[in-house]
Amino acid sequence: MGKFITIGYGDSAGYERTAEEVRAAAHEHDSRLRAGGAEMGIAGEPVQVRNHDAAGPQVTPGPFLRSDLPVAGFAIIEADTLEEATRMVAGTPCAVAHGVVEVWPLQS
Repeated sequence: MGKFITIGYGDSAGYERTAEEVRAAAHEHDSRLRAGGAEMGIAGEPVQVRNHDAAGPQVTPGPFLRSDLPVAGFAIIEADTLEEATRMVAGTPCAVAHGVVEVWPLQS
């Protein structure tokens, strides 16, 4: 079994235009993923950390990456394959509420 990082992107406009019953089902889906061991959370305000040439850290508020939609949340899930991982996140709020979820395999 492998681990995967998921990054959910979405905004309140997409969330609000999604039917309430679809959103409720997506939140129930997240609850089942959590109960199965997924670590999930809503994204807070990021900072960038640099320590070029180990000269001392510099911390800058704000994201480094930019996207059309804001980062909404993260999860660490376990699945046997990438295909299984994508099926697992297909019912999450970002995926169903006009957002997108990226799935990144963790390699050790």
